[in-house]
Amino acid sequence: MDTVEMNRRAGELLRQWDPFRIGEEQYGIEVEDVLAALQRMDHPTDLAKIIQRAYEFSFKQWIPIERCIDVSYKLLAIKFEAKCII
Repeated sequence: MDTVEMNRRAGELLRQWDPFRIGEEQYGIEVEDVLAALQRMDHPTDLAKIIQRAYEFSFKQWIPIERCIDVSYKLLAIKFEAKCII
């Protein structure tokens, strides 16, 4: 899997996550921010904090870190599969 496919799959996962139940199409900027962080981060907790901040900044709503960690593990699994680390 190449980087383009990784970003497509990770972006789809984030849109389907829909943490505020407002519709998948409402998360463009947040998805892009998280995908950029995914490129440079490999630790689930660090990525989860970025996810939490990105969504909180845009929507002024807090997401529990446990939910962000759950999605960060899924994103990192996609990344590691793409990089053939698994």
